[in-house]
Amino acid sequence: MLNEFKTFIARGNVMDLAVGVIIGGAFGLIVNSLVQDIVMPLVGVVFGGFDFSNYFLPLSANVTANSLEAAREQGAVFAYGNFITVIINFLILAWIIFLMVKGVNTLRASLEKQEKKDAEAAPPPADIQLLTEIRDLLKKR
Repeated sequence: MLNEFKTFIARGNVMDLAVGVIIGGAFGLIVNSLVQDIVMPLVGVVFGGFDFSNYFLPLSANVTANSLEAAREQGAVFAYGNFITVIINFLILAWIIFLMVKGVNTLRASLEKQEKKDAEAAPPPADIQLLTEIRDLLKKR
């Protein structure tokens, strides 16, 4: 069973998945910072200086705080501002991934086109040329 486990782990797919998860986690932190530190303040300026993260509706009469953190300590709240932030975060992440996939597909298509062009332009190997000449001479006889 240990050998089967080693074979399973050594497969390229498992390692690729592990690398993808690690890079995805780091990428998620970058996008989260982009949304919270750059995009949301700009959106707040455009819409009058408010911060989505502190938008909530109290679900209890005990909630009197103005900030979400303090309101959560006082009781139940409906934090729709965080939901808006997460949706914007998702849309930005999806857009970035779309652009990355599109870029990779364009690069692959360009490389395949270049390889095809190189294959068409390259002369056949010497042994193939020699065999072609022999065939042509035999046809003439």
